[in-house]
Amino acid sequence: MDGTKEVDQYETSFGFRYFEFTSNNGFFLNGKNLKMNGVCMHHDLGPLGAAVNESALRRQLEMLQEMGCNAIRTSHNPPTPELLKLSDEMGLLIIDEAFDEWKHAKVENGYHTLWDEWAEKDLVAFIHRDRNHPAVVMWSIGNEIREQGIEGGEKYCQFLVDICKREDPSRPTTAGFNNWEGAIKNGFADIVDVPGWNYKPQHYKFIHEKFPEWKMYGSETASTVSSRGEYFFPAEVKVHFTREPYHCSSYDMEYPRWATSPDTEFAAQDSFDYMAGEFVWTGFDYLGEPTPYNIEWPARSSYFGIIDLCGIPKDRYFLYQSKWTDKEVLHLLPHWNWDGKEGEIIPVHCYTGFQKAELFLNGKSLGIQKKDPTQLYRKYRLVWDVPYEAGELKVIALDENNQPVKETVVRTAGEPSAIKLDAYSESINADGKALAFITVSVVDSQGTICPRANNLVKFTVEGEGELKAVGSGDPTSLESFVEPQRKAFNGQCMVYVQNTTTPGDIRLQASSKGLDGSEVIIKVARLSLRVD
Repeated sequence: MDGTKEVDQYETSFGFRYFEFTSNNGFFLNGKNLKMNGVCMHHDLGPLGAAVNESALRRQLEMLQEMGCNAIRTSHNPPTPELLKLSDEMGLLIIDEAFDEWKHAKVENGYHTLWDEWAEKDLVAFIHRDRNHPAVVMWSIGNEIREQGIEGGEKYCQFLVDICKREDPSRPTTAGFNNWEGAIKNGFADIVDVPGWNYKPQHYKFIHEKFPEWKMYGSETASTVSSRGEYFFPAEVKVHFTREPYHCSSYDMEYPRWATSPDTEFAAQDSFDYMAGEFVWTGFDYLGEPTPYNIEWPARSSYFGIIDLCGIPKDRYFLYQSKWTDKEVLHLLPHWNWDGKEGEIIPVHCYTGFQKAELFLNGKSLGIQKKDPTQLYRKYRLVWDVPYEAGELKVIALDENNQPVKETVVRTAGEPSAIKLDAYSESINADGKALAFITVSVVDSQGTICPRANNLVKFTVEGEGELKAVGSGDPTSLESFVEPQRKAFNGQCMVYVQNTTTPGDIRLQASSKGLDGSEVIIKVARLSLRVD
């Protein structure tokens, strides 16, 4: 106001909540103890690229919530505002991260070139932009910054924390520390309100005993690597292991030198109530950083994701879902197409929240397995060694009285026969921005997904839409993301279709040489959206 004259107006959504980090019992939201089942997320949307699309972002968050995720760390930069808007609406917690580099360089053209002039300006603008979002529960001032191990580096940490406290005293500060000894020695962990530890489950106990007043969490965890639908024998831990054809095993026991498996972090979080939770690296695969194939071509996107680059869940999705939710998860791996390996041992893993289950192969019992808290890779999964024989693999979950409560079947697929299309939603809003997501599966004559199929599938779109992108989740594929065709990767790929502003139908047709084609219709309508 200028006197009685209005000169500017600003509208913002906000919400009510209260929270607390404690040194003994972790995190509390609205008075209730809550483990932060979080993931770290890069900003790209896979085949869609880096520019934001709200419907694609919403789909990502819906898939993560269905898995049991309740928190996101915006690694390692300020997120798009749409992420915070959706998180407010959907009830996700956000660690809002500002920097991946301070004064001391990680790379030649990094933020250090802007630090002196822009650090305070950028942090202030960042906090002012995001501070009305109830989803945001902490300001993260950095990730694995070089200053952790540099004498005098703590002054930069204090500088940033002071700005956060000045601009928003209502939220705690944090940072992701990978140099845990340096962060402690140089005072970093004392300066922030809640130190976050990157890949340090083996040190949680020691740090807590030495500094019992500290509130702590795993700011970056696991970094397990896998390729959807790829299995290599035997199923065993491998550290920074590479192989041709540049894939990582979906048994979820492979990880880089600094990292761990999901099971390792689960065990640490379960053992220590004072840990507020974890943030897995990463929720989705992302473009770039194809560790452990950092120099091997054509590996070109990450293997870290719980969900692949185009949005198809990997096996690991169901391991987290079995741990983070009360859903009756009963997921078997691997697939059961191992022609030429008859009689050889195939490790069979079951990701489940049930404590025991019985496995059958072609009707014959292979025994009951129970979770074993004394063995890391039997504590959160059930395991059988099975001599391969084509047919039907069935697992039956049992209650405490050995009564069956649920079953899951994996069958040997026949030859590819047809294409199956499954739309994520039957209708989308006629706003010219919404996307339809259609999963494409190559199936046999009985409708079973062919787990090794790589058929080239071609697409045509008619009506009120156009093809926006395609993908398969194959981190080694150099196929175009925008051509109206895609090879299936282990039996599946994905199509993204953009709508128009005109209500009507989108008709997607898929065809492949030698296979029965398929069609799906998506309704484009004026939707009335309400947020409760």
